[in-house]
Amino acid sequence: MRKFEACVKNVGIENGVFLRLDLQTRWNSTFIMLESELKYKRAFSSFQMEYQHYKYCPSSSEWERGKKMCEFLRPFYDVTNLISGSTYPISNIYFTQVWNVECLLIDNANNEDQIIKDMAIKMKEKFDKYWSEYSVVLAVKAILDPRLKFPLLECCFNRVDPTTCQSKLDVVRNKLFELFNAYAKNSSSSSSSSQCQIEPPNISSETGEGLSSFTIGKALMDINSQIVSQLGKSQLELYLEEAKLEFKFNKDLDVLKYWKDHSGRFPDLSLMAFDILSIPITTVASESAFSIDSRVLNKYRSCLLPEKVQALICTRN
Repeated sequence: MRKFEACVKNVGIENGVFLRLDLQTRWNSTFIMLESELKYKRAFSSFQMEYQHYKYCPSSSEWERGKKMCEFLRPFYDVTNLISGSTYPISNIYFTQVWNVECLLIDNANNEDQIIKDMAIKMKEKFDKYWSEYSVVLAVKAILDPRLKFPLLECCFNRVDPTTCQSKLDVVRNKLFELFNAYAKNSSSSSSSSQCQIEPPNISSETGEGLSSFTIGKALMDINSQIVSQLGKSQLELYLEEAKLEFKFNKDLDVLKYWKDHSGRFPDLSLMAFDILSIPITTVASESAFSIDSRVLNKYRSCLLPEKVQALICTRN
């Protein structure tokens, strides 16, 4: 052990990098093991050159395969950590992450390395079992990101299967407008009820007393509603027709803050955006997702229909 540590020191491997073992009950441990061992490649080679009796150093082809395997597994490791981590990001990014995984599996189904090819094919079968049709909720989340909108969906769907691209877009568009109309209808009912019960404040013509921020805000909303009415377009239609924000200039955009800042222009749409973007993609922590040493789902959860599971997640129950 000390001899190997001396080789590690001689080749200049930085402190804090340790070798990891593979665990059968934790599938992410394979990636972690490969990643750590690749960093020790020079140390293993140096140890073999110095001690001829050492016969377990990987060959050049094995190192190359390990490198390719690590490159193949890294995106899955990163996506799972991103989605199931303890600090959950805003859910507008989930659609692109799922799409990235599918594209990776499709591309590697023709990998020149037979082992990676077989892995990709089996993983694609498992992927299709759960994600053969992208969740409409994930697509709506992406649309509500002003940097993405429908152009992103069209690009993603077309990349996977050009023959079904338009039909998928139509399904998402219909569901999006159906959902927005429900919010707009509910908002109209609430506004009518409020107008019947609330007396307008008494405004003094000389001092302007009684002119509250509520009155000013309501006046601005009325003006916005009149403009929308004149154009004959809903808030959703206006939002979709606006040019999307350039991603390279808005990489750190806070999407929730964007909708808060634009709630005056899109009162109903912003309310819908807050609700949709707050829906988590998973209720299982990464520790459970990566480990099979105990059951991830209990007996009750495992027998639920997909529609019921989605409803429970959406209602945060």
